[in-house]
Amino acid sequence: MSSSIFPIVSSWVHRLRLASVAGLCAVALSFGPAAAQEEAESGAEYAVPSDLAAESLLLDTTYAGDRLVAVGEFGHVVLSDDRGVTWHQAKEVPTQATLTGVTFIGDKTGFAVGHDATVLRTTDAGETWKLVYNDTESEMAFMTVYFENEKRGFAMGAFSFMVETNDGGDTWEERSLSDGVLDDYHLNKLFSDKDGDLFIAAEFGVVYHSTDKGRTFNRIQTQYEGSFWGGFGMADGSVMVFGMRGNAFRSYDKGQTWEKVDTGTDKSIAGGVQLGNGKIILVGLQGYVGYSDNGGQSFVEVTRADRLGYAAVADGPEGQIVVFGEPGAKLMPDDMERAREEVGAKITATPADSDS
Repeated sequence: MSSSIFPIVSSWVHRLRLASVAGLCAVALSFGPAAAQEEAESGAEYAVPSDLAAESLLLDTTYAGDRLVAVGEFGHVVLSDDRGVTWHQAKEVPTQATLTGVTFIGDKTGFAVGHDATVLRTTDAGETWKLVYNDTESEMAFMTVYFENEKRGFAMGAFSFMVETNDGGDTWEERSLSDGVLDDYHLNKLFSDKDGDLFIAAEFGVVYHSTDKGRTFNRIQTQYEGSFWGGFGMADGSVMVFGMRGNAFRSYDKGQTWEKVDTGTDKSIAGGVQLGNGKIILVGLQGYVGYSDNGGQSFVEVTRADRLGYAAVADGPEGQIVVFGEPGAKLMPDDMERAREEVGAKITATPADSDS
């Protein structure tokens, strides 16, 4: 895809996760801590305190120890110390950009990324954040962030724009995926498998794979030609990627081959997780929540009554999950039958269960 043409994407996920970059071809510049501090002191906008922050659009989530952290529009960062039952807003976030990704290394140090090539860092479990990378002029959007350890990590997103740090976020260097790789696909989700291999869910059915901790990536073309929006590694060592029109694929051999997964839907899928009890949950557009009790071999769709879009999901209190999206953070049962009864949702028959 040419970087000079940005296609009109109908889904709310891409409208909000990608910057409005029609005609975009600029390249973001490296931005160190001194420049970030100067930007903050010169009048950087801060996220506005709001009692409704946990009820606004949230796009990604992770655990920082026992604390659940979620990020979203307007620079909102919300925190829960009871696995999603109650929430409070971070005290200090020096951006109003839409935040699209978050990760933690341990229970104190974390990083969040978003629009305007924004990278934030916290060292107090998400209560306060500092701007460590930013380029508002480029209009570039980061969609995902990953750290190997407290020193080395990556932020990446639109048009294969990628930066790396080797000093815990103090300085960042722009780089390509690998020497000779000139792709400009959107890099939507970077994640690791059980063994530490890295994978990137990207556009046009492409998945990138690294066996050397992200120093180089190899491009894998799957049998699907649409966009992958997310992915994650599972306890058995396999990986799953998913995206548009309910498409999901799973690999048991480090991406050499991929099997199509029956997601029970044709709705686009944006997020997923394997719970502590082994169940696998997917979430997406139009209220889609997919439940799998067979290790991700197949899913049964539970359609939330609100029919809103969801981008992420996490383990919640006992017997519950937390889903994140347009209405913020919402609790629902981790069992599909109880979900139908308690959330006013309906179970949609999978093709195998249908009489037609």
